[in-house]
Amino acid sequence: MNFSISTPRSIKWSFLALIILLLFASCDKLDTYVVKTDTFNSFLNEVELAAIILDESAAAFQLQKIPIDTLKTHILDTRNAYKKVEFFLAYYNPDFVNSHLNGAPLLKIQKSGSEPSVIPPEGLQVLDELIFSETPKNERVKISALAKKFKANVSILTAAMQKVTPSLTDIVNASRIQLVRVFTLGVTGFDTPGSVNALTEAKISLSGMKQLIEGVPEFDKVSQLNQSIQLIDGAINMLSNSSFEEFDRLSFLKEYIDPLYKQLGALPIDKKSVLLSNSSSWNPESTSIFSANFLDPYYFTQLNEKEDSETLRNLGEKLFYDTILSEDGSMSCASCHKPNLAFTDGEIKSISSIEGATVMRNSPTLLNAVFAERYFYDVRAFSLEQQAEHVIFNPKEFNTRYSSLLNRLNNNADYSNDFKVQFGTNKISREQFASALTSYVLSLQSHNSEFDQFVRGELNEIEDEVKNGFNLFMGKAACATCHFAPTFSGLVPPLFVDSETEILGVLSNPLGKDPLLDLDEGRWDNKIANEKSFIYNKSFKTTTVRNIALTAPYFHNGAYSSLEQVLDFYNKGGGAGMGLNVTNQTLPDSELDLSDKEIDDIISFLNSLTEIY
Repeated sequence: MNFSISTPRSIKWSFLALIILLLFASCDKLDTYVVKTDTFNSFLNEVELAAIILDESAAAFQLQKIPIDTLKTHILDTRNAYKKVEFFLAYYNPDFVNSHLNGAPLLKIQKSGSEPSVIPPEGLQVLDELIFSETPKNERVKISALAKKFKANVSILTAAMQKVTPSLTDIVNASRIQLVRVFTLGVTGFDTPGSVNALTEAKISLSGMKQLIEGVPEFDKVSQLNQSIQLIDGAINMLSNSSFEEFDRLSFLKEYIDPLYKQLGALPIDKKSVLLSNSSSWNPESTSIFSANFLDPYYFTQLNEKEDSETLRNLGEKLFYDTILSEDGSMSCASCHKPNLAFTDGEIKSISSIEGATVMRNSPTLLNAVFAERYFYDVRAFSLEQQAEHVIFNPKEFNTRYSSLLNRLNNNADYSNDFKVQFGTNKISREQFASALTSYVLSLQSHNSEFDQFVRGELNEIEDEVKNGFNLFMGKAACATCHFAPTFSGLVPPLFVDSETEILGVLSNPLGKDPLLDLDEGRWDNKIANEKSFIYNKSFKTTTVRNIALTAPYFHNGAYSSLEQVLDFYNKGGGAGMGLNVTNQTLPDSELDLSDKEIDDIISFLNSLTEIY
């Protein structure tokens, strides 16, 4: 098929402007270099042309005029064309890209009105999964409709991009975010659920960057630029010489992705971006994807950094361990969140203020808990401040009211004085109390495990079992397609704003003779009206696996006493993989075929994420 499209767009910008920054250290006059846009324009034209071809190919497949192999070729060509310019399209239009071009193939809900409506996914990931499924012929009509939508959406977005004039800060940030995307969503296979064309797409994404950079006159005379090219070349070469399952993702991270991330971040520019301030928790000041300040914790709280302080944190810590918060003086936050257990309690389900009873679920860790869009296993709370309220009001926990709690604090001479020193007021308010407690919980962070130190180059060596376990976690075992690096939780990269919940089909008793589903309805029953949908039936928050060696028993029901049991559950494909009827299970139900040795190695990696607090 032959197509023609309009002449290249007169877009005012290009990734090549990045080179201006790279020349900072080696030349005095930046205006002596001419930045061309032809290469970037050709990339935009290429993805639009590929979308047109894909649309026609899908229509022909629907009419049974072409074989599936032809359609597979065209979806791969389209994805490859898209990957060359993904970093800019997604940087300026993240919501549009996730919703219409390349979002995860998961059902979502429309939150307008009293009744939630289910929105089917669309875009390249959905097409990839359908076209490379075992029965694509059964999806002919759907594939054709999605391809047509994709073509229209690409046209809309590329037209809108003509009006964008990015700053140099935005250009560098977009490139560094793409490195995060390549590592966390690309080489893990998350982005290619059907074709598993992950390594090829990562290579093409990096190749697109290289082509743009090499289009700059006299680029070979700039040492800093040459270093970047060498890193990209090394990464491309590594991607070209390995299979998906054998790819050494840890070496890829340490030798190429992280050094390139650091090098771009060291350029002498203002890294703060207005564009990112409201749309991402990513911190452009970070020097490693595994650095402690990679994400901004204040993005997730009502408390801002200027309001926070060591004295406020100390006040929050004092409250955290004090039973004065509960109505009968029997419980504190630390009752269910003990420091020596990574701020869990070691119980199947946490103790209650009612004698002989427990609360509904297992106690999750508070370490790195701040890094989430929503809180609790059923994500019923929208902030750390609101999370505390649920505990305060719960009849099985603190069983009190804010008015009663504040009255006890105001009548306590020590607290009255502490709050007066901190806030300068004579009466403790609800907001002041929430700020203090939030400050302390926000400070409970874990980024300095043995594994973190090794990635950052602070530790020279780590066990081979840990290395192999990480590579399995990020590859064959598909753990990282739900527990995203570097938080290893459901906080979705590369913008780290949304938190995922998953339907796994967790059993009520993994040691039982016959597998039975746990009865907990999870998110479906979180009392948020517009989330009362089948797509959230038995859906639970994906919590972090950092410090997991200290947080047994596992899952929301605490039914799994060991990591071996957890890995066996995943290895069998969750509840659905065991033959149970699990509505909308988001975990693939196919077996992972992990050997006992591979499971042991994954556990070794998980243990390396432990940080004694």
